[in-house]
Amino acid sequence: MNLSILGSTGSIGTQTLELARCFPDIHITALAAMSSTESMYRQIQEFDPEICCIYDEQKAGELKLRLKAEGYRTEVVCGMDGLIACAVHPHADTVLISVVGMIGILPTIEAIKAGKNIAQANKEPIVCAGHLIMPLARQYGVRFTPVDSEHSAIYQCLRGEEANRIDKIWLTASGGPFRGRTREELKNITPQDALKHPSWNMGAKITIDSSTLVNKGLEVIEAHYLFDVPADDIIVAVQPGSIVHSMVQFEDGAIKAQLGSPDMKVPIAYALHCEHRLNYEGKKNLSFEDLQDIRFMKPDLETFKGLKLGIEACREEGTLTTVYNAANEECVAAFLAGKIGYLDIADGIEEAMRAHRRITSPDTKQIFEAEKEARAFIRERYKLNS
Repeated sequence: MNLSILGSTGSIGTQTLELARCFPDIHITALAAMSSTESMYRQIQEFDPEICCIYDEQKAGELKLRLKAEGYRTEVVCGMDGLIACAVHPHADTVLISVVGMIGILPTIEAIKAGKNIAQANKEPIVCAGHLIMPLARQYGVRFTPVDSEHSAIYQCLRGEEANRIDKIWLTASGGPFRGRTREELKNITPQDALKHPSWNMGAKITIDSSTLVNKGLEVIEAHYLFDVPADDIIVAVQPGSIVHSMVQFEDGAIKAQLGSPDMKVPIAYALHCEHRLNYEGKKNLSFEDLQDIRFMKPDLETFKGLKLGIEACREEGTLTTVYNAANEECVAAFLAGKIGYLDIADGIEEAMRAHRRITSPDTKQIFEAEKEARAFIRERYKLNS
């Protein structure tokens, strides 16, 4: 496999490279990151890709000079054109998309058009443009495998069930670090409090999303588009410990579940190896004691209304899913910077959604216009420009 990784210096990207060290059949063709030049330099030293992208133009220029001075042959590109160049590189046959945010939409679309198989770890392209991307993947006949833990679990449960109708999807959630708390108890939560996830080791933005359950709202939308299941047939179930990654219920009442330790290398390896399960160094096995502790609870949609808003956006579709996502991104960034409070995140999303006039079936231009509108609304609402 010749692999291009968009987001190679982030959590998913670095874990993918750890797997590449275990599997000699994986050759790294292209690497892309936002601005982490030192991490990218070390990755180039080890994996010798043909091309790399640093999104930040100035930092890309600095890396290019450094590599040239030391005799490396890796081509250095930048910006959106650079991301797309990595996504469509002629020698890559599979593209792992793990950049954070809507920046992954155009590279995903262009990679599909170039006939690349997609391992999709980046939620936002599906959340905001799933109505465009999934039909495109079918049109071009590419293999499209979700890497997100829950969606990989659903995907795995559906193998061999192509002739059977899905009745319900059970999308599991850890409940985050504040499970069981009231809104009153969440008023004074700090970024440091919210960055302590009980199960998973993730980047800051995703960890905050998990604490507000907005991450689960995004995953409801993602599951809706990936598996063509209505919002009301997707049940969110809190499962502390993150042992059951998700379940599928069929029309005869049977339920299939995928279980495992909280380890992102399992869905990454499954996606990269065309659904073959291969042994790898450092894998984590469940114990009998782990299985004894499995229990399920309903999420508190009033305290964690970010999830309720995500379900609403999923029902409505169109540009409302983009507004939900973009308003959240803007609010989370402001919260991490200490400019707004914890509860302001969901409140801001709700206000942005209420102010928006939805477009039913947007093209990419309309999607990005809706993004700009939502971000501008949040910046004005919380006076973030002053």
